[in-house]
Amino acid sequence: MAGRIRQADVDEVKSRTNIADVIGERVALKSAGVGSLKGLCPFHDERSPSFNVRSQSGFYHCFGCGESGDVYSFLRAIDHVSFTEAVEILAGRIGYTLHYEDGGAAPETAGRSRLYAANSAAAEFYRAQLLTPDADAGRKFLGERGFDAGAAAHFGVGYAPRGWQGLTDALTAQGFTRDELTAAGLVSQGQRGVYDRFRGRLVWPIRDLTGQVIGFGARRLYDDDNGPKYLNTPETSIYKKAQVLYGLDLAKRDISRQHRVVVVEGYTDVMACHLAGITTAIATCGTAFGADHITVLRRVMGDDSTAGEVIFTFDPDEAGQKAALRAFADEKRFAAQTYVAVAPGGLDPCDLRLQRGDGAVRLLMEAKAPMFEFVIDQRLKGFDLASVEGRAGALRSAAPIVAEIRDPALRPGYTRVLARRLGLDLPEVEKAVDRAARAGSAASARRSTPEPVEPEAVDPQLRVTLASLPRSPDVALERDTLMGFLQFGHRLDPELVERAIALPFRHPALEAVRQSMLGADMSRAGWAADAVTSVREPYRGLAAELLTGAFPARDDAHAIASTTDLARGIVMREINREKVELRGTIQRVAPDSDEGRAISVRLRDLENARRVLLAEQ
Repeated sequence: MAGRIRQADVDEVKSRTNIADVIGERVALKSAGVGSLKGLCPFHDERSPSFNVRSQSGFYHCFGCGESGDVYSFLRAIDHVSFTEAVEILAGRIGYTLHYEDGGAAPETAGRSRLYAANSAAAEFYRAQLLTPDADAGRKFLGERGFDAGAAAHFGVGYAPRGWQGLTDALTAQGFTRDELTAAGLVSQGQRGVYDRFRGRLVWPIRDLTGQVIGFGARRLYDDDNGPKYLNTPETSIYKKAQVLYGLDLAKRDISRQHRVVVVEGYTDVMACHLAGITTAIATCGTAFGADHITVLRRVMGDDSTAGEVIFTFDPDEAGQKAALRAFADEKRFAAQTYVAVAPGGLDPCDLRLQRGDGAVRLLMEAKAPMFEFVIDQRLKGFDLASVEGRAGALRSAAPIVAEIRDPALRPGYTRVLARRLGLDLPEVEKAVDRAARAGSAASARRSTPEPVEPEAVDPQLRVTLASLPRSPDVALERDTLMGFLQFGHRLDPELVERAIALPFRHPALEAVRQSMLGADMSRAGWAADAVTSVREPYRGLAAELLTGAFPARDDAHAIASTTDLARGIVMREINREKVELRGTIQRVAPDSDEGRAISVRLRDLENARRVLLAEQ
């Protein structure tokens, strides 16, 4: 059993890892000032981005929920791994060999990392099997749907042989235990032991945002297979179907760039869309599209405005209509506009591409209809619009849909759409929509009104933030100086920084941050993150905001010049303070006394120091 990873290795791996690359695989990050990136926080649900990342410092902080830390903290929080596993994951990314305190190299990683390794090995096994004579049915299935060997390779499609032990024998020969294969969901437990979960099926690897295989979706090929048409990996510690989206690893870059995502219903639909040029297509994995999927997509999209688009494709049958209504129930969770695309003749994207070509798939997405319009039409289908009673019932059913439209610029237009669909006068429909809006607001207020509670004493350890700091010149000078030191200290004149940081600050919270920086080697990578974590509570969150906040500067050169001026300002403030104090003292002592002469010398030295500072500006 190896000991702890050497601290030197821990530090080296962190210094070689760009935290923005790791976080950027989970969160769409945009520039937010000099050296700062911003995105939607992955730790809480938010409408506008407050999650800041600084690559230079290797640190992140959310101004909304207060979560902060380094790249190891991020992996531990987002993937629920141990510290050791986080180090090993990052070491694997950069090809760095870890060593343990007992002198040995890193052993085979246990826990979750072994599950990733097992799934990766299984994916390679299945891919190789697709090329064997036994996989003829699988290759035929793909070919009949317009997918050649290149397409299969691009998506990693494989074949699970019909035997009971093919995968089990192959992976145990590679050193995986049956317990590990069971934990990874690759085998099932029977009366006579474990056996392959997927047999005689076409297999799609399901990957997380980082591209690691976490599970599989398998399609039945043979008539004597009594299992379900599609069989997925069961829930494991790394595979949570409510949070997984097939194809997101391939689509994430274009989703982030285009602020557009296309939600389809199956693996072959994702393949067809990507091959047709719709490279933002993804699908759920054996479960309905839900709130957790939306949370994942919003982070990747950078969904903080109405400029984005989410397009759902649904079959026009009853099941597809139900799926559309389920998606509509969560539609308000998106800031982006939502649409529905239904192919003519009820074809899914895969069949549409096969019958009419890639262009037809692209045209399908362009012919999308707004989600509200689609749902309104679904609501009206159950009513006889030729009768007065039918129109009245349809109005009562559809008015709440229009009332829920969050964009006030869109609501009047959809009110007119509903009036035309029903053949009713616009004022009558407007009144119905207004009534539905008031009823919805009242119901929402009832749901959100908290139960009365006894008043509690104010917690003296309230979190201090940049926003809560007093607005005064002194506080602004100290705040901006600390922000500049934390973010650009490694590029400043060390003597000036040491001189400024040695002087006490007047605001207690900023003074606590200053104290954590005393004696820090600002030339060392990661010093600022270490300084932040050493700040005593309740001021640590403020320190994190100072490290990750947007420094007011045009570029690096301007930021360094500005921080240098701020440091001089701190020193100048202390010189002026001491001069005022000494001038008051010298009035009370004899000028020719030893004390009087010492004060005069000190005043002269301070004035010389002040002039030097002024000359340097």
